[in-house]
Amino acid sequence: MFDEAVRALREWQRDDQPFQLHPGDLGWYRRFGAKAAEDAVRVWRVGGKIAAVGLLDGADLLRCTIAPELRQDSELAERLADDICTPERGVLPAGTVYVESPRGTRFQELMFERGWQSDVPWTPLRLDLGAQLIDPGVSVDVIGHDRADVHAAVIRASFEKSTFTEERWHAMATGSPYADARSLVALDRGVAVAAIVVWSAGPGRPGLIEPMGVHRDHRGKGFGTAITVAGAAALRELGSSSALVCTPSSNAGAVATYRAAGFTALPEVHDQRRD
Repeated sequence: MFDEAVRALREWQRDDQPFQLHPGDLGWYRRFGAKAAEDAVRVWRVGGKIAAVGLLDGADLLRCTIAPELRQDSELAERLADDICTPERGVLPAGTVYVESPRGTRFQELMFERGWQSDVPWTPLRLDLGAQLIDPGVSVDVIGHDRADVHAAVIRASFEKSTFTEERWHAMATGSPYADARSLVALDRGVAVAAIVVWSAGPGRPGLIEPMGVHRDHRGKGFGTAITVAGAAALRELGSSSALVCTPSSNAGAVATYRAAGFTALPEVHDQRRD
């Protein structure tokens, strides 16, 4: 089911659609292993065809998207809401939980009608890959299986609670979404200082940055902007039409980094929360 969900998500990525769950999100989750990734995916079907995909990203967050042609479908919205709001159905547990879904769907409206609330804001950003990219100004290496430890070490040093390891890099890279992905590191005098993973959804479709990090010992020197530009260039080589990323609006440094790399902020999005 994991690979089938990835294929559906590829088809749904469009530049004229709101920010939504991307095959790269499933690809990044694949770092926890094949079984964990399979167990975390939920799909809903209409007429035997996948109509909605959810990723249980932790115990209390379902990241969900819907086929573009069904985003105003009331029957599908009711099915999704019933399944998600009923703990016994095994989608989300009882208690405080969260759902991420694209804005403007009947499902999102229905969840508000059922008493769910907006949670903290996130800022999606987009870069048109048909435009001229700035020079990253640093040396950048593409990381393969033989140097997974280098990439993993930078990501681990970039996020306070990161559990990313060389073993998890390999688990990520053996998943089907990674066939259209790249891992990059930026180097300063031979030292790896920043890292990124970029995910293509196929030629002519938006690509995703997930994650990007700068080593805690090398911040404030522009390396975040540099590796982001390098990641955007890699997505363009993979045929992506644009590069997308989403970060908490409270993380002003991250928003500024992406803006410096040429990204434009899109309207804020909010998860929905049930207390």
